[in-house]
Amino acid sequence: MLQNEYIKLHHKRYGYHLDYHEKKRKKESQEAHEHSKKAKKMTGLKHHAEKVQMKKILKMHEKRNTKQKNDEKTPQGAVPGQYRAKVLSNTIKQKRKEKAGKCEVPLPTVCARGETEVLKKRMVTKVYGFTREPSKYERFIRLMASTFCLPILGVKKNPSFPLYTTLGVIIKCTVTEVNVSKLDLVMQGGKVIWGKYARVTNNPENEGCINAILLV
Repeated sequence: MLQNEYIKLHHKRYGYHLDYHEKKRKKESQEAHEHSKKAKKMTGLKHHAEKVQMKKILKMHEKRNTKQKNDEKTPQGAVPGQYRAKVLSNTIKQKRKEKAGKCEVPLPTVCARGETEVLKKRMVTKVYGFTREPSKYERFIRLMASTFCLPILGVKKNPSFPLYTTLGVIIKCTVTEVNVSKLDLVMQGGKVIWGKYARVTNNPENEGCINAILLV
């Protein structure tokens, strides 16, 4: 703020009188009458400030109405306005793509299946387990010389299609959990193992039975 603008500073700090704006409005409306009175009675008034202000306003209007030619040379690589807008929109789109790319999550690659096969009449035409839970993964296959008939506890992972896992559909290569309490398997701590994973090796929908290999 300028050095001599103490009234503005006072207004900023402490505000205005309650009737300040009303008084100001009345004073401004009365000014025209005051001028006419002085013009009738007094002589030799110069009105310097008013004349300067009027000259400035007239000059502004004149400047606005006249068209001037720009003699400056066109700078190198100048582009018209419409092309600039296109370039700008392209750069904005590019930045948005880059920003979106940072947050992208890599999707798991699974064997693609047609929508008709997966969602035909919203009916599951494959064999499925009765419990539908998120999958757990098993890494190693251990072949056993003997065959058992064990009850299925649920489907753990269907590698061909993620929707099949949630629906509990059993097809070839599906990892299922089976009840192995009959085998009397024991952990190192002496606890009995109840459930183990088994990978399906045949096509149950064609053969009517499920053959699977127990996983370690």
